[in-house]
Amino acid sequence: MARTLSKLSAIAVRGTLKSGRHSDGGGLYLNVGPTGGKSWLFMWTPRGGKRREMGLGAYPTVSLADARVRADQCRRQVAEGRDPLTERDRGSAKTFGDAADQFIASMVAGWRNEKHADQWRMTLGDTYCRALRSKAVAAIDTQDVLEVLNPIWQSKAETAARLRGRIERVLDFAQVKGWRSGENPARWRGHLRNALPARQKLARGHHAAMAYTDVPAFVARLQRADAMAARGLEFLILTAARSGEVLGARFDEFDLAGRVWTVPAARMKAGKVHRVPLSDHAVTIVTALLETRVSDFVFPGERPQRPLSVMAFAMLMRRMKVGHLTPHGFRSAFRDWCGDATTFPRELAEAALAHRVGDDTEVAYRRSDALARRRKLMDAWARYLARSTAAKVIDFPQPAVAGR
Repeated sequence: MARTLSKLSAIAVRGTLKSGRHSDGGGLYLNVGPTGGKSWLFMWTPRGGKRREMGLGAYPTVSLADARVRADQCRRQVAEGRDPLTERDRGSAKTFGDAADQFIASMVAGWRNEKHADQWRMTLGDTYCRALRSKAVAAIDTQDVLEVLNPIWQSKAETAARLRGRIERVLDFAQVKGWRSGENPARWRGHLRNALPARQKLARGHHAAMAYTDVPAFVARLQRADAMAARGLEFLILTAARSGEVLGARFDEFDLAGRVWTVPAARMKAGKVHRVPLSDHAVTIVTALLETRVSDFVFPGERPQRPLSVMAFAMLMRRMKVGHLTPHGFRSAFRDWCGDATTFPRELAEAALAHRVGDDTEVAYRRSDALARRRKLMDAWARYLARSTAAKVIDFPQPAVAGR
C-alpha cells in the first residue's frame, strides 16, 4: 500500500508546540525540541540496513513546502539505491564554480572556436555569477538563480536569456554527476517563466548601428585614441569583419605582401575559410603591431598569449559615449554605404560580409570568392573612411529614455 503523504498543514506546523516528531508521511518529520525549536528530518531504512536519519533544515527557514521538495529528492535517491547523506556530502563538496568549470572543460572540444568557450567562461564567471560560484551546487535554489537574472533580465535581455540557459545546463550536468538532485531551478517552462516578467522582444539579427555618414568622424576619433581596443575596432571597421574574427586574428593568418587576411573556417560563422582583401591602411595597422609584437594575437589582451576581451570593443564605445551602438553595427553601416553610396553589386557587398548569396546551385557554380573585385570595394571603403570631412568631430546623440 502506498504511504500517505502530506499529513501536516502549514497552519499545524506553525502552531505545533508539543515536543517530539510529527510525521508528514514518506519519511518526512517535523521535529519539535523541548524549548519549541523546530526542524525537519528525513528518515529511511536502506535495504538490509539500519534506520537512518538526515536533517533537512530548521523551520521556518525551510518551509513545509521546501521540506517536502527535499524529502522527495531523498526518496528518489533511496529508490535508486543511493544514500541521501552521501549524496548531500558529495554535492556540498562541489561548488557551482567547480561544476561550471568542469562542464565547460567537458564541452570545449566540441565547440567550434575558443571564442565560444570564452563567452561561457565570462557569463558563468564573476561578471554575472559571482554570488553563485562559491555556493554548493547541491544547495542552489530558485531564489539564487533569480538573484542573478533579475538585475539584467530587462536591461540585457539577450544576455540574460543565454545566461539562464547556461546555468540550467550546468545544473543538469551537476545532477548527472550526482552532485545535486531534484528539479532544475533554472528551468524555464513551467518554472522561471512564471517568476520573471516578459522580456522586451528583440529583432533577431539586428544590431544598433551608426549611420555610415558618421563613421568617418568616428574613425578619426579612434585614430586619436592610444589603446589596443581602438586599433582593433578601427581594423574591424576597415575590414567589415565580425568582432570574434578580429579578436581572434593571429599574425600567421596575414599575407601582408599580398594584402590578404585569411580567416580559418573554425573562426567563421559559416564554417568556411574567408579571405579578406586589406586596404593600405589596414595593412599599416597590422604592420605596426607586428613590429611591436608581444603575442601570437594581432590584438593582444592583458593576459599572456590571450587576445582582447570579448567586451573590449563594447567597453571602448561606451567610454566614447556611443555605448548605445554595437561593434557589429559597423557591418550594417558598411552594407548601407555599399547600397546607398556606390555602384558595387549587391553580391559583392554580401561576399565582403561573408554572407551566403543564392541557392545551393548558384553557390556551387560561383567557385571564385571574387577577391580582386572585393579589393576594389574595400579600398573604396577605406578611402571613404579617410575622407577630409573625417576631421570633423560629431557629438553622437544618446537614445531617448522614457520618463526623462
